[in-house]
Amino acid sequence: MITSNPISLSRLFFCLLVSFAITGCFESRKNTDQLCQKEPGLQCEALNMNDGQCKIPRTDLIWHRHQTLEQPSEEGMITEYHILKRYQKCLELAAQMRSLDQKDKESKRFNALMYVIEERTRIEESLVNSRSASTLYFLWSETGNQPARRQFLALEGTPELETAEMQYALATYYISRDKTKTYELLNRSLELSKHTTPNKDAIKALASVSQQLGRHKLSYLWTKVGQGFGIATASESELDRMFALQPEEYQELDIQAEQIISTLKEGRYSRQ
Repeated sequence: MITSNPISLSRLFFCLLVSFAITGCFESRKNTDQLCQKEPGLQCEALNMNDGQCKIPRTDLIWHRHQTLEQPSEEGMITEYHILKRYQKCLELAAQMRSLDQKDKESKRFNALMYVIEERTRIEESLVNSRSASTLYFLWSETGNQPARRQFLALEGTPELETAEMQYALATYYISRDKTKTYELLNRSLELSKHTTPNKDAIKALASVSQQLGRHKLSYLWTKVGQGFGIATASESELDRMFALQPEEYQELDIQAEQIISTLKEGRYSRQ
């Protein structure tokens, strides 16, 4: 009778996992290289392809460009801008590293970094005349474009801002100016959300704004809703000390929180 050695089996299993991972990495690299050769318009030659650093944002950039090459859009350009931003941050960190072939690597990373900065500028300039609400908000929030800010705010009350994303964007403007209005906008943002996973930042902001308004029951309510979506909060004992409500109030609010969680997941929430 042949017996299995558990240590050998575990090592074999580990080796298989490593083998699959390495194979997957090679295949992914091979596919990306082939894509670059096939589509010169992706400008892979400017991305320092052989650098061991920043592989993920570089690959994300290449495949995103591939997906949007035939059907460019403002939304696609904004997504590309955010990927470029991640890639730039990685390149800036990589530029601080030292290696044996230091000069050559530093030169290539610097060239890639300059290219990324130029591409971000190109996207900003390409979008500057847009009248799309989401693009105006992007230009204002990401680049500090004040004309875009004024144009975005001028759309308040129009159908262009009647989306979950734009109501939340508008709330970020009023957060330091009008807490009551901010609360209403955040609520409306969740009401308009049809996703099974709503904007967690909106939920966190509702708990915070409620507390600042002195509406402690609502703050506790949204804190509990946040827990239902995996948002880290204080422990139950800390929440008890923080809000100092009556046991029956906690019970009522916990039930209400469960109802809100359920309606948010189903995309049928109505404001509280």
